[in-house]
Amino acid sequence: MAETVVELSNVWKVFGELSGETIAEAERTELSKAEALEKYQTVIGVRDASFSVARGEIFCIMGLSGSGKSTLVRHVNRLIEPSAGSIKVLGEDVGAMGPAELRQMRARHIGMVFQHMALMPHRSVRENVAYPLEIRKIPKSKRWAISDYTLGLVDLTGYEDRLPKELSGGMQQRVGIARALASDPEILLMDEPFSALDPLIRLQLQDQFKVLVRDLNKSTLFITHDLDEAIRIGHRIAIMKDGIIVQIGTPEEIVTKPADDYVRDFVQGISRLKLVRAHTIMEPLSNGDARPDSIRVDGEQDLDSLIDVSVGSEQPLIVTEAGEDVGIITKTTLLRGIQGGR
Repeated sequence: MAETVVELSNVWKVFGELSGETIAEAERTELSKAEALEKYQTVIGVRDASFSVARGEIFCIMGLSGSGKSTLVRHVNRLIEPSAGSIKVLGEDVGAMGPAELRQMRARHIGMVFQHMALMPHRSVRENVAYPLEIRKIPKSKRWAISDYTLGLVDLTGYEDRLPKELSGGMQQRVGIARALASDPEILLMDEPFSALDPLIRLQLQDQFKVLVRDLNKSTLFITHDLDEAIRIGHRIAIMKDGIIVQIGTPEEIVTKPADDYVRDFVQGISRLKLVRAHTIMEPLSNGDARPDSIRVDGEQDLDSLIDVSVGSEQPLIVTEAGEDVGIITKTTLLRGIQGGR
């Protein structure tokens, strides 16, 4: 079982003086965000949120503006204090940390990347990346070496002495990622880091980020309002609405088994071809379905590859897992899988 590096349990954030009263009633009833504002003059930012993030996992939190996703992620490094609930990072209770412990955790274990990088315009790229190390009073020669190394990770070797204004928006964003990596944190908090970029640059950075996180084994909470982005990079996705986590699941689970109409509306335009696997759409085997000459496919093959196999044959496809025949996919089954079960 993968190690848990971040764990949130029943976290609430209610803005306003009567936060305790709001939480107490909301736990007893279906008190809505609008009702809380009218009755208590409070705003429910996060409502009873619980989830965990495993080491090496990219956990995406997505929702529309005002859904509470950025508020939620800022609890992890306690930029925002919870109204109730607990947050553990690397097994330590963040809420119980004193100022010195909290500073150390932020400096050594958590890196954060925002949509707007706030690079220091008067400092070179190298100096911007090395700044967190400078705060920790690491010797200049060492922080320079670390800065150059992390800039190499994001393909910015040769730009060390440039000023931020001499770089494109995508390059500046990579400087921000390098700065977050300079302290070699175990956890990355990414708050819509690519949303302001042009679509092509955004896709390139998404791909680069996935490879980087995988190679460095970083655990990541990635905030986005774009489901395509969440599906593209996330191992799991949490969808939020009005401060509530509506559903948590893999991209395939989110697309094939939406929890409610809100999630269903989100996913209706998403292509299923690269997400849905053979084991998800297969039907049970009957006696005689599987023959020695049957065409066999792996349970992890996606719809796109299944279509390629199916086009060349009139036979149904036999799904195998661990060398065993476990199911069957007919052309009708395949079409229903492409259509989403209609």
